[in-house]
Amino acid sequence: MKACRDSADGTARILLVEDDAMIASGLIYALEQEGYAVTRAGGVRAARGALADGRFELAILDMQLPDGTGSDVREALRGTDAAVIFLTVVDDEGSIVRAFEGGADDYVTKPFRLRELLARVKRALNARGGATHSSILTLGGASIDAQAGKAYLNGAPLELTALEYRLLLTFAQNKGRLLTRAWILESIWDSSGNFVEDNTLTVYIKRLREKLGAAVNIETVRGIGYRAD
Repeated sequence: MKACRDSADGTARILLVEDDAMIASGLIYALEQEGYAVTRAGGVRAARGALADGRFELAILDMQLPDGTGSDVREALRGTDAAVIFLTVVDDEGSIVRAFEGGADDYVTKPFRLRELLARVKRALNARGGATHSSILTLGGASIDAQAGKAYLNGAPLELTALEYRLLLTFAQNKGRLLTRAWILESIWDSSGNFVEDNTLTVYIKRLREKLGAAVNIETVRGIGYRAD
């Protein structure tokens, strides 16, 4: 296991849990070239040991590990501020939805494009950093505590699924901006669009509108996307 470097200089610390040495080696090299400090663990037990030794801003977790699953490591991360990206060969929609509902920030299927993964790492780190500095966002009569992962409607708790929450958060972070359907899909789910049909977005928009009522205006811009305020 590679020791995590001191982050006093602001270097983002990443925990990589991957049992395939070849994949891990390539990822470590690429991440370190981007300026990240990487600690690698080959399984759940080693990951727990790394977590006991230090804190991380992001964890990249292989779902299939020799002594458990990435979800086991995710449980060990609860209560920390670390963002989580799952790596897996399983690409069915049910598994992906369960991963997001379990607290994942992103989900990448193997084989993956390295540049795409690096972009997702950057986005996940930026999103967590933004939540730390300004965690309360408002959108119409809705408010979102991004750090706590909770939403409220006119001051009352708002029950949302993980994907509905991510969609509301995306609108709040881009209040008043016209967002294309493709951009929303890339931001919330998979940037290659492999596992979400375009009409799935329509379904989630409809469900979110029903829960928000007149408190938030989500405007459909025909042929382009949506604008919320």
